[in-house]
Amino acid sequence: MSEYDIIVIGGGPSGLMASVAAAEHGASVLLIDKGTKLGRKLGISGGGRCNVTNMKDTAELIAHIPGNGRFLHSALRHFDNRSIVAFFEELGIRLKEEDNGRMFPVSDRASSVVSALVGKVKNLGVQIMTGSPVREVLYGPDRVHGVLLDSGKKLTARAVVIATGGKSVPHTGSTGDGYSWAEAAGHTITELYPTEVPIVSREDWIRSGELQGLSLRDVSLSVWNEKGKPLISHRGDMIFTHFGLSGPIALRCSQFLRQVQRKTGKDSVEMSVDLFPDLRPHEMEAKLQDKLEAEPKKAIRNALKGLLPERLIPLLLSKAGIDGDLTCPHLSKNAHAALASLLKRMPILVHGTRSLEEAFVTGGGVHLKEINPGTMQSRLMPGLYFCGEILDIHGYTGGYNITAAFSTGYTAGMHAALKEE
Repeated sequence: MSEYDIIVIGGGPSGLMASVAAAEHGASVLLIDKGTKLGRKLGISGGGRCNVTNMKDTAELIAHIPGNGRFLHSALRHFDNRSIVAFFEELGIRLKEEDNGRMFPVSDRASSVVSALVGKVKNLGVQIMTGSPVREVLYGPDRVHGVLLDSGKKLTARAVVIATGGKSVPHTGSTGDGYSWAEAAGHTITELYPTEVPIVSREDWIRSGELQGLSLRDVSLSVWNEKGKPLISHRGDMIFTHFGLSGPIALRCSQFLRQVQRKTGKDSVEMSVDLFPDLRPHEMEAKLQDKLEAEPKKAIRNALKGLLPERLIPLLLSKAGIDGDLTCPHLSKNAHAALASLLKRMPILVHGTRSLEEAFVTGGGVHLKEINPGTMQSRLMPGLYFCGEILDIHGYTGGYNITAAFSTGYTAGMHAALKEE
């Protein structure tokens, strides 16, 4: 007879929620984590405020999870964003909605969310073992049997839930431990890569640091494919760094940059910034003309102040081949058109991203064709379940990844708890 009904490996958001669901459905549960503290990644999410979910409707929610979001339809029927809100509010965590549907605790403290969730796990009678690394998951010829700890101790269970996360943000404990256990059960691990990660450029003006620290607000950033068409565009804020681009829209574009590199085999990919995304090209030309004509005696580099970030002006004039000391009446029609075009499509040659360890989210993971989407159980090894970032699912930042973690965690825990025939 097994010591436990279910062993959950990993004390992050998906593992904690799997433990809650399993215990609520009557199972005896052991939660194991190699770290000394549960919920470490949850505690730093949302800039330390914990963006617990996003309130967009299901179709839009899934659209914001470009990495296999459609796989989540069944899990979201079990436990969706509204279920997440209700769950935390029942625990006394009041939530508030901010821009773009993001939900945060009114306290603005991630620690309050972690404490409430860990408290719920304990109140349900889940046994917790921290500081207890798992060496391997034990499999028999026909099903999972339990786990072997690094200490040499064996623990038996009729079901094991692997919720160990990916390889991003490794200081929280996400170091990819679960992939080898999945492979030992016969599972395929798709290529792992960084997503929601800053972008690297070797442009001279990036390397010189002339724009380092400059933030652009409400602009549009695009990745261009090999046919010269925009593959994806995201609107919002970004920042220039000493190595390239960061900020929300740069992070969102990062996975599409990788797609173009893989398809073309080329090191460099063109991206571009639209500094005035609300204006059409002819409207941009008119706006620029009005600005320059309003101050005809000023040098162009001075006349553009107020229209553009001051640190950006020398670069744009250089790219347009314009002498910044010229006064506005001396600007040729061709030069005017070139500058207006740059304001709508300022090119940036990029060369990849920062490392997987520096990413917010891991792309790739356990192949989804080998997982039952309605239960999160392995199709290859009965009694083995997966949830959270170890799966080949990834979304944008903004509450989407944590929604996937909670939803798949609840689904895995609930179904693992169901009595088998």
